[in-house]
Amino acid sequence: MADIACLTNRAGGGGDVLPALSYLDHRLVTLPLDPASLGKLGGSDLVLVDATRDLLHAQALCRTLREDEGESAMLVVIPEAGLAGLQADWGASDFVLPDAGPAEVEARVRLLAKRRQAQARDSDAAVRVGELVVDPVSYQVRIKGRPLDLTYKEFELLRFLAARPGRVCTRGQLLQEVWGYDFFGGTRTVDVHVRRLRAKIGPEYESMITTIRGVGYKLVPAEQARAERETREGSETAQGTGGPAEKD
Repeated sequence: MADIACLTNRAGGGGDVLPALSYLDHRLVTLPLDPASLGKLGGSDLVLVDATRDLLHAQALCRTLREDEGESAMLVVIPEAGLAGLQADWGASDFVLPDAGPAEVEARVRLLAKRRQAQARDSDAAVRVGELVVDPVSYQVRIKGRPLDLTYKEFELLRFLAARPGRVCTRGQLLQEVWGYDFFGGTRTVDVHVRRLRAKIGPEYESMITTIRGVGYKLVPAEQARAERETREGSETAQGTGGPAEKD
C-alpha cells in the first residue's frame, strides 16, 4: 500500500483524475493543483499530478516540485492528446493515461513507490570522501570534524560531487542536477559556487574539488588531490610550461 498525494482541481478529486485508483488499495489524499500544496505532501510515497486540463499549469507545478523536493516520485496523469507537450524538463518520473486500467496503474504506482523508498534509504546515509563527511539528514558537512557553513545550493553541489567520488561531472550536468531544468543561468554559476566551496573548505582541502579543464569537476580525497596536482605540476615543469595547475 502506497501513500499517494494527488494534486488536482477536479471536484471529484483523485478518483476523477485516475478512476482506476478506486479499485486499488492505496491511501489517497487530494490537494489543490497549486504551489501552496507542495508544503503539505508530508511523507507521500508518490505525487500524482493532474495534467488532464491545463498542461502549462501542470508543467510549472512539476518543475517546482522537482526543484523543491528533489527525488520525489512524480506520476503525471495526461491524456493522449497532451503527450506531445510532455518533455523531460517537466522532471516527471513517469506518466499514465487517465483511462489506464487498474493493473497498469498498480504496476506504475508500485514501481515508483519502491524506487522512491530505495532512494530515501540511500539518501539518508552520510557520504564520506577522505576527511569530508556530508550528512544529508542533518544537512551538515564536516571536514576533519570542522563544520562548514554552506548555503543550500552549495550543500547540494557538494553532496552531488561527494556521491560520485573520482567521477568527472560536467558543468552542464551539475547545472541540471543541482539547479534544475528551469534554471536559465549559465554554467559560470557552477564555477562561482565551486570557488565559494573551496574558500569554505579552506586551503588545506580546497584541492579536493579538482577542475578538469574544459569539462567540469570531480571530488577526490585530499591526499589523492595533492598527489594528482604534484604530478600535473611536475609534468608541466618538465614540458617547460612551469605554470600552476588550473583551478577554475
